[in-house]
Amino acid sequence: MLRKARIAVFVSGGGTNLEALLNAQESGAIPHGEIVLVVASNETAYALKRAENHGVPGVAVPRKQMSQEAFEAGISRKLAEYQVDVIVLAGFLSILSERFVKQWPQRILNVHPSLIPSFCGKGMYGLKVHEAALEKGVKVTGATVHLVNEIPDGGRILLQKAVDILPEDTAETLQRRVMEQAEWVLLPQATELVCKQITES
Repeated sequence: MLRKARIAVFVSGGGTNLEALLNAQESGAIPHGEIVLVVASNETAYALKRAENHGVPGVAVPRKQMSQEAFEAGISRKLAEYQVDVIVLAGFLSILSERFVKQWPQRILNVHPSLIPSFCGKGMYGLKVHEAALEKGVKVTGATVHLVNEIPDGGRILLQKAVDILPEDTAETLQRRVMEQAEWVLLPQATELVCKQITES
């Protein structure tokens, strides 16, 4: 293989999806890609510690302290510095502008904790998604990895995986099972898919 696609993972919190990606990379499940940078939208994100534990550079570009334009300019400088090819949004809670997204056509992946088009759109993130699924009374939920082409939630679906909802589920238990059975499985697979397309094109 001549080269690997260079991946930046964007995070805002604990970084469990990042951990899944790092573990997948170390096990050889992302042979066409390499995580070269972790970008956090706040300095206290535990995901930065996870990156450090795996020997991957991590940087914080604090969203709350700057304008959207300055925030994205700061991110773009880091992406250029690390010669990034692919962006993976892994629990990244800051909205990226249409202008930014257009600079990365077919190169930004996002994971959403439902089977899109169900339970997605404005305000649907984290536990809120699982609370909505339980309130609706559906029997099956899951996760989706899609390419981000438009704002807020357009894009091409890459992979989906269903997860059963159990009668005794709370939003917290459902969230954990969706992560373990779907998000942590799909995200490395989708990342490899995009990296393979990039390196072979």
